[in-house]
Amino acid sequence: MKVHKGSSRSQHEQRNATKRHGKNKWRKKIHNLDSALLNTSPGTAKLGQQIAKQEKPTLKRLKKSYTKPVPENSCAEEKKVKSASETFAHVHTNGGTELDDSSKSLDSQEWSEYANSVLQNGMESSTVPKTDEMEEGGIQFHAHFDHTHNHAVLVLKQGQVLCFRGTCLLTCLYGHVEVLGFTIEEGQQPYPLFSPPSHCPLTITALGNNSPSGKNKKEGQLEAKAIVRKYISSEPSKKLMNEVDSDSCVVLLEPLDTPLTRFLTSFSELSEIFGLNSKELKSQAAVYNPALSAVGVTALRGDCAQGLVMSRSYREAISSLLSAWAGEFDRCPIILVCGGKSSGKSTFNRHLINSLLNHTVSVEYLECDLGQTEFTPPGCLSLNTVTEPLLGPPFTHLRDPEHMVYYGQADCQADIDRYLDSLKSLWRHIGGESPVIINTMGWIRGHGFQILIDLIRLFSVTHVVQLSYGKAPQCQLLTPEFLRTAHGWQTHPPTPPTLTEESSTHPSIRSHVFLSVQSEFEGAGTSGEMKHQRSNELRDLALLGYFSKLQSLEPGPIRPLHCFIPYQVPHSAVAIGVTHCEVAPTNIFYAANASIVGLCCLSEKVMGRGGPVVLSQTPICQCVGLGVLRGVDMGRGLYFLVTPVSPSVLKHVNCLLLGEIALPKILLTKQHGVEGDLPYVTTDYSFEVQGAGKLHVYKGLTRPGFIKSNN
Repeated sequence: MKVHKGSSRSQHEQRNATKRHGKNKWRKKIHNLDSALLNTSPGTAKLGQQIAKQEKPTLKRLKKSYTKPVPENSCAEEKKVKSASETFAHVHTNGGTELDDSSKSLDSQEWSEYANSVLQNGMESSTVPKTDEMEEGGIQFHAHFDHTHNHAVLVLKQGQVLCFRGTCLLTCLYGHVEVLGFTIEEGQQPYPLFSPPSHCPLTITALGNNSPSGKNKKEGQLEAKAIVRKYISSEPSKKLMNEVDSDSCVVLLEPLDTPLTRFLTSFSELSEIFGLNSKELKSQAAVYNPALSAVGVTALRGDCAQGLVMSRSYREAISSLLSAWAGEFDRCPIILVCGGKSSGKSTFNRHLINSLLNHTVSVEYLECDLGQTEFTPPGCLSLNTVTEPLLGPPFTHLRDPEHMVYYGQADCQADIDRYLDSLKSLWRHIGGESPVIINTMGWIRGHGFQILIDLIRLFSVTHVVQLSYGKAPQCQLLTPEFLRTAHGWQTHPPTPPTLTEESSTHPSIRSHVFLSVQSEFEGAGTSGEMKHQRSNELRDLALLGYFSKLQSLEPGPIRPLHCFIPYQVPHSAVAIGVTHCEVAPTNIFYAANASIVGLCCLSEKVMGRGGPVVLSQTPICQCVGLGVLRGVDMGRGLYFLVTPVSPSVLKHVNCLLLGEIALPKILLTKQHGVEGDLPYVTTDYSFEVQGAGKLHVYKGLTRPGFIKSNN
C-alpha cells in the first residue's frame, strides 16, 4: 500500500527519494534536523603486540597527533597577559571547591594566599598555577595548566598512579600509560575518560617509556622536556622540568564537553554526576589541584584512591584469557562471564575487553543481560563489535550495535524461550575471527542457573569465568564435570558417546576451561547504597545517555524532549505490538502514548487497510534503536515519534514494539521552557479509569530477607 507523502519534503526525504525503493514513510515538517547524532568511532589504533602462532587481525593505531602544539610566538603573548592572570580563575569542576575572589582587591596578596591554603585542606598553593604539585603518601604529581590553550600537562614518574573522579580527554605525549587495562602510548588519538561516583574511580598508571628507539637516557630526557615545552605557552618552572626524565610519562589533559555531559548535568539531580560520592566527601578524599580541576579532574587520596581492586584470582584469570587469545587454542576463545548481582561482572568485562584490544583489532560482545546493558538502553539483547577501549561506565559509551533484538523488559522471567531464541538469532552473526565475550545476568538461581547451562552448551563456550564473593560461592560451580549431568532450560546432558546423531535439544558440548574469580572489592555482593548506584538508577542513566544523542554536537542550550519536531508515521505503514502483556487492540494507543517503543524491521511487508496494524505475537526481529511515541493522531491516522535514529535507517522500520521499559521520570518532570502544565504530567488524574495506576517509585528499601543481622 502506498504511503501518503506531504507536498513539502525535508532535505533528508529528498535525498532518500533519489535512491531505489525511495518510498519513505518517515517524514518531517522542517528542513533542518539534528541528525548528526550517531556515535562516531575514532580511527583505528597502533599495533601493541604481534601475536604469534595464529593469523589474527592486528591493530594499527594512528600515529597522528590530534592536539595542536603551542606556537612559538604564543610565549610572548602569554607574558603580556600574565599580569592579568596572576590569580587563578574560579575552579568549580566535578566536586572541586570554588573560591570567592571578589574580596581580593581589598585584602593583601599575602592574606589571600594564606586564606586559600586554609580553605584547601591546609595545602598551600601558588596563586599562579603554572606548576601545581600534589603529594599523597610521599608521591608527587606535577601538572601545569595552560590558560591560553585550556589544557593541562601532567608529568608522571614510572609506576606512579593518579586516581581521580571527573571527566577529561587524555592524550599521551611521551611514554606509556594504562587506564583500566588499556595501554595508551604516544602518537595515539585522544581518549575520553569518565570516572563518575556510580562506579569505582579510574586510575592513570605510568608505565614509563619502553620505546625501542635506540636513544639513551639523556636523549630521551631531552626529548621529553622538549615535548613539555611544546605544549606550554609560557616557560615551565624548573621544578616541573627537573621531574622529567627518560622514563617519565607526559600526558595532555583537556576538558571534555560532549552532548552527554551537557545533557546529564543540565538536571539539578545530576549536576554532580561526575563529582564525588558521599563517602569521598565525608572522608575529604579530594586533593585540591587547580591545574587538574581546571580540566575536570579531581584527584583522590587515602582509602578512596584504590581504584580497581583486583584479587589474585582476578589477575590470573585475565592472564589466562590473554594467553588463550595468543595461541593456546585452535580456535578463537568464547568467554562466558557469570556471577551474582554486584559481583563485578561488568567491570571485569570492560577490563578484559581493554586488555584484549592491546593485542587485537576487535572483540565481539554478546549482551545477554537485559537490565544492565553495556552498549544499548535496557531491555535490549545485542551483538557488538568493540574496536575502541571502554574507559567509563556503560552510559558513557552507548553505541549502535551491528545486531540487536528488543526484548522490552529488564529481565526474562516472563518468557525464557523468547529470550533464548533471541540470543540464538544474534549468535548466527558471530564472525569467528575475534575473541567473543558473553555477558550474563545476575540471576544465578533456579531458572536463571538453567539459562547459564544452556548458554554454555548452545554457544560452545571455551572459557567460563565465574565470579563469587564471600566465603562460599553463591551457586554451583559451572565446571566441565558438573555440566556432564546438569539440565538446562532447553538443553540436557550430552547423549552417550555411542550416539552420534545430534538434535537441537541435545547439542554436543566441548569441555571448557573453568576460571573461578574471587571478588574482594568493598561492597561486593551488596547493592549500591550511594546515589546513582542502584540498578534502576543505572537503567535511567543509560536511557538518558541514549536520548542525549538528540542534542546538538555543538555547545549550546539543552533542548527538552518537547522541543524536537517528531517524525510522522502513518498507522497503516507500521505494525504495533506489546511485548510484556496482553492489551486489547482498542486500548493499545492509550498504552503506547508517551512511552518508549523499539523501532524494529520485520521481514514481511506491512499492509494496513486504513487502520492500525496490531501484532498478535511478539516477533524476534532486528531492532535499530528506540524512540518516544509522543503522540497519536486518530483523525489523520498518524504516530508522532521522537528518536535519535537517522532518517536513512528509519525508512526500513515497519514495526513498533512497546515494552516494559519506561521513560525516566526526570525527562517528563524537568521540561524547561514550558508555560503552564507539563505535557504528560498531571496531578488531577482519576485512578478509576480502567488500567490506571500509580507509577512504582523505588526508594532504595531493602527487603527484610536481605537485611544483615547485627550479630
